Amino acid sequence: MEKLKIAGGYPLKGSIRVSGAKNSAVALIPATILADSPVTIEGLPDISDVQTLQALMEEIGGQVRFEDGEMTVDPRQMVSMPLPNGRVKKLRASYYLMGAMLGKFKKAVIGLPGGCHLGPRPIDQHIKGFEALGAKVTNEQGAIYLRADELKGARIYLDVVSVGATINIMLAAVLAKGRTVIENAAKEPEIIDVATLLTNMGAKIKGAGTDIIRIDGVEHLHGCRHTIIPDRIEAGTFMILAAAVGEGILIDNVIPQHLESVTAKLREAGVQIEVADDQMFVSRGEGLKAVDIKTLVYPGFPTDLQQPFTSLLTRANGSSIVTDTIYGARFKHIDELRRMNGKIKVEGRSAIIDGSVQLQGAKVKASDLRAGAALVIAGLMAEGVTEVTGLEHIDRGYSHLVEKLSGLGATIWREKMTQEEVEQLKS
Repeated sequence: MEKLKIAGGYPLKGSIRVSGAKNSAVALIPATILADSPVTIEGLPDISDVQTLQALMEEIGGQVRFEDGEMTVDPRQMVSMPLPNGRVKKLRASYYLMGAMLGKFKKAVIGLPGGCHLGPRPIDQHIKGFEALGAKVTNEQGAIYLRADELKGARIYLDVVSVGATINIMLAAVLAKGRTVIENAAKEPEIIDVATLLTNMGAKIKGAGTDIIRIDGVEHLHGCRHTIIPDRIEAGTFMILAAAVGEGILIDNVIPQHLESVTAKLREAGVQIEVADDQMFVSRGEGLKAVDIKTLVYPGFPTDLQQPFTSLLTRANGSSIVTDTIYGARFKHIDELRRMNGKIKVEGRSAIIDGSVQLQGAKVKASDLRAGAALVIAGLMAEGVTEVTGLEHIDRGYSHLVEKLSGLGATIWREKMTQEEVEQLKS
């Protein structure tokens, strides 16, 4: 196991390139199961979630080649092999295997998904969609069993706006007989990305990116080549980092429209942002102002950037309130920021941040992916050296983070943990 060490207090400048979208990648790769010939996806991030999915594709008989961000999956030898546990437990998005395998094979056995521990994130809306399409769904010994004689299009209203359920139902419905209508669908850019891949494979999908998606089932899907969208959460993380410690940072490979809520909040806080076609230039203003944030479904402020923004607000003049309406348990980073001299208290679903404090380097632990990003930003802001453990979370979503930040002038490196440190971490 490794830990991350950051010598903070140094200004960063230069340019940094955003990788392909993690939240697209984890759905695009399972979608390749539905094809009857090879599919190539360009621009995939080099992260552990992608590597885990590659192994799962190979486990069910797929031939996979992954090099320099380009993955080709040949699904012709795939079989509906049960995946009750093992790698499935490593990532939340393993549930996309349910929709893809149900759509292709009319059956699947998938272990309950793992990933970040952010409190209960039920898959009841996924199951509701599968059952509406004609599948029988049972939970047997901690695995979800899906079986269907055939899948038929249906009208499905999601009780809760859910990215995962919207994509999963799309995956199951593209080869179903007749028309499927998903109402109250999520609108995230990653849904459009998945719909674009499926359309390139021969699917008939209309309305992706709106709250009503219509899918007319087809008999076969073929291979294609697809380029993934840039990761808006990584881009937002770099924007927040630039606002915290930047002396002018150019962020390359972005879609600015995907980041409008983040851009608006940073500008409200006094950060200067110049926007081009696929780039953003972010520089600190004279003084950072306190702002209040409430996370909402897209196009609102993303829950995935709540934690990094909290680190930034420890430097703002005044008091800020950050409210997470999506995941109430997404405040595990607050205790770690307190170790670094942050003045923050949590009340229900809100964190109240007293700004204008100088963070101090400390030993902290990432409890989940975005908490890890928050602690990296805090470490860059802090005086002294910060030591971050729990890197397996950060590696799930940020590709070559040390190299990218080093390129901006950050003093950041990875060190192997001693056996004693590993034992302390486990206790």
